[in-house]
Amino acid sequence: MSAGTSDLKGRLTDGLYGLGWGAVKRLPEPIAARLFRTIADQVWKRRGKSVLRLESNLARVVPDASPERLAELSRAGMRSYMRYWMESFRLPTWSPERIKAGIDIADVHHLTEGLDAGNGVIIALPHLGNWDLAGAWVTTDLKVPFTTVAERLEPATLYDRFVAYREGLGMEVLPHSGGAAFGTLARRLRAGGLICLVADRDLSASGVEVSFFGATARMPAGPALLAQQTGALLLPVTLWYDGTPVMRGRIHPAVEMPREGTRAEKTSAMTQALADAFAGGIAEHPEDWHMLQRLWLDDLDPRGEPT
Repeated sequence: MSAGTSDLKGRLTDGLYGLGWGAVKRLPEPIAARLFRTIADQVWKRRGKSVLRLESNLARVVPDASPERLAELSRAGMRSYMRYWMESFRLPTWSPERIKAGIDIADVHHLTEGLDAGNGVIIALPHLGNWDLAGAWVTTDLKVPFTTVAERLEPATLYDRFVAYREGLGMEVLPHSGGAAFGTLARRLRAGGLICLVADRDLSASGVEVSFFGATARMPAGPALLAQQTGALLLPVTLWYDGTPVMRGRIHPAVEMPREGTRAEKTSAMTQALADAFAGGIAEHPEDWHMLQRLWLDDLDPRGEPT
């Protein structure tokens, strides 16, 4: 792809997201829901790369599913994914009451008690449900500010849109820039704060290999390393839709830190515990796992890059 073509594609992508945030929030909610359901079905019918990758990933989660069942799951998955975008485009206009009414989280005491203890809390989530809505609930209903990390997107204007969107929901957003972000996150935790990280995919050299649905994948080392370095609680969270306008979720018990072993061994054990918690939530609600990219190592080329 030439630089000019890439720039044009970037401007088009940025423009479409800008249209989404500008126009979708003005639609009556039932109309917006029907529109995005229709978009999901049209994308699913085209059987493009994202849909085929989603089906391939779901085949790992539900290995005994027939082709017909996988097709049903991928169609439901695209509807769930488009619901995420519909809600995200509309979230900036939702009142605190609307946000509270749109989410029901079980076992919140794990989070509130951890924060009351003053040692900091790390929430780690997979790409399940709508993590932005969960974050908005934390800042508006629990009235707890938190810090998160966002990968830099191209074009830069699109990244700026996402940062502004999440900051508008009450989040502090750091660029994913290695040690600088890690140091800031550690300081927030030592001050007794909360950080939230989406943590079910990491193709970098620092990713930790885990067993995930019977095969090897890489997940970020950051949550486990931050917990070890700061003494913060590490809480897995899973989210799902249940066919109603309300998103459900659960805050799981804290991941235990091994008492013995090297830092690498402790990191490996804690990241595997996260992966196990994620797998349980994904297995219960596979259609709400928005993983439209390659994840398992045997789906990558020998250099560890997506193919």
